[in-house]
Amino acid sequence: MKNSKKISLDGLMRVFIYVALITLAVSIIVPVAWVFLASIKQNKEFYGSPWSLPEGIHLANFVEAFQEAQMGEYLLNSVLVTAMALLILLLVALPASYALSRFEFRGNRLINSIVKAGLFINVSYIAVPIFLMLLDWDTGLKAMLGNDLLLNNRFMLALIYASTALPFTIYLLSSYFKTLPADFEEAASIDGAGYYRTMFSVMFPMAAPSIVIVILFNFLLFWNEYILALTLMPASNQTLPVGLLNLMAAERSAVNYGPMYAGMVIVMLPTLILYIMVQKRLTQGMTVGGVKG
Repeated sequence: MKNSKKISLDGLMRVFIYVALITLAVSIIVPVAWVFLASIKQNKEFYGSPWSLPEGIHLANFVEAFQEAQMGEYLLNSVLVTAMALLILLLVALPASYALSRFEFRGNRLINSIVKAGLFINVSYIAVPIFLMLLDWDTGLKAMLGNDLLLNNRFMLALIYASTALPFTIYLLSSYFKTLPADFEEAASIDGAGYYRTMFSVMFPMAAPSIVIVILFNFLLFWNEYILALTLMPASNQTLPVGLLNLMAAERSAVNYGPMYAGMVIVMLPTLILYIMVQKRLTQGMTVGGVKG
């Protein structure tokens, strides 16, 4: 009797989990698929049923988004800023995480506490102070050099992106490095490898699943970031989220919805492609907490 009740409860729990997962998948897949279908519709098709399939593939929406709305320029800016931010972040976060997690030195606990405190700082709250600080510095540099250097600068935006992502990245990588056994470092030391050789040739390759997670999460963060990009890029060099908002405002007023959804696809497509490429490694990084000996 007890066994039958246990089996029935297990079955109900399994059904509940399946229903919840299917509902979650549908709630994500349906809106994404709807945007993709809407991006290839002609404008007249939007006045019928919103769930109707497109009559054909109308790629002129993408051409209009790239040419008239300059989405190609926004896309290039986002690619450059995101790539530079990820490069700066990894160059700083990987050695810092390794040192903080594997070595004991004076100030180690203080630095770790500062890193953890940085996790609670919301970038939205410091966007205006960052802008005022750069504006003040830019005013002084402009008096000496005659040009704006810090505002409307893609490298500066990438540097700020990387700086704001450092606490989360260092915390995540440090937690992973702590799970790796010290036997590998001892073996490398016996073979004559120094600290730097051990770090680059042994420890970083072993932390590859965690590094993939860091790259994916921060790529999504940098690619979709809007407030800092809007605040620090007032003139040109604006990124895709800012360009998408400009496109949506223009196309809504013109009652031209096709290019608006085409712009949404341009923003979403790189993230979907990246997720498909690293999905297997991402699963490994989420499930593997150490190294099998």
